[in-house]
Amino acid sequence: MLKIENLSVKINDNTILNDFNIDIKQGEIHGIMGQNGTGKSTICNTIIGKPAYEVVSGSIVFDSKDLLKLDITERARAGIYLINQMPLEVPGVTNAEMLRIAISERTGEVVNLFEFNKRLEEVCDMLKIPRDFIHRGINEGMSGGERKKNELLHLWMLEPKFIILDELDSGLDLDSIKIVVESIKDYQKKYNASVLVITHDPKLLKLLNVKFVHILKQGKVIETGDLSLASKLEKEGYKGYE
Repeated sequence: MLKIENLSVKINDNTILNDFNIDIKQGEIHGIMGQNGTGKSTICNTIIGKPAYEVVSGSIVFDSKDLLKLDITERARAGIYLINQMPLEVPGVTNAEMLRIAISERTGEVVNLFEFNKRLEEVCDMLKIPRDFIHRGINEGMSGGERKKNELLHLWMLEPKFIILDELDSGLDLDSIKIVVESIKDYQKKYNASVLVITHDPKLLKLLNVKFVHILKQGKVIETGDLSLASKLEKEGYKGYE
């Protein structure tokens, strides 16, 4: 599904990722942990194709496609979706408008408005999101919890193959975290999607039942294990990696 080999990335002439490797197969959930400044967010931004992140060497292959030859829009169209720490507001553009355009671009077909609106309402009801979210500006005037629920609405409508969760629990209380996590697990199971979780919190990896945990230091993976590695970090912190 997603294979990154020997990836080095710099931004503003500063090397952030250095010989980074990871191999995520279809249906797998992987977690990446590391202290601040180790390159976790750079991984997200490089995968989705933000122009400021310059790939110096290495490769990224997604679903047999060379991602480095695709721009940010083409990568989204290929099935990659990022849930940000704090999704941005887009005043004046409603959720319905954005999703209709995005689905049309992905499929290359004109969206049937009746079926589209019916599906939107079904997803809102499933996620227990007020239906007026459909006609609100994207994340406009929303709390952190509402924004994450809005991202879930987008997730279920766009049906990506690969999901990146960047500090998913940021700005959420415990009850909201559980609701969001359960929705993502339901989605992952239904569509056999692959998930990459970027987090500081070992508890989140346990809630998501990740298969592999990777420890990042100075832009490269220095240890890989199962959930027991997250438990070790929860007890001991990063002192063993200093």
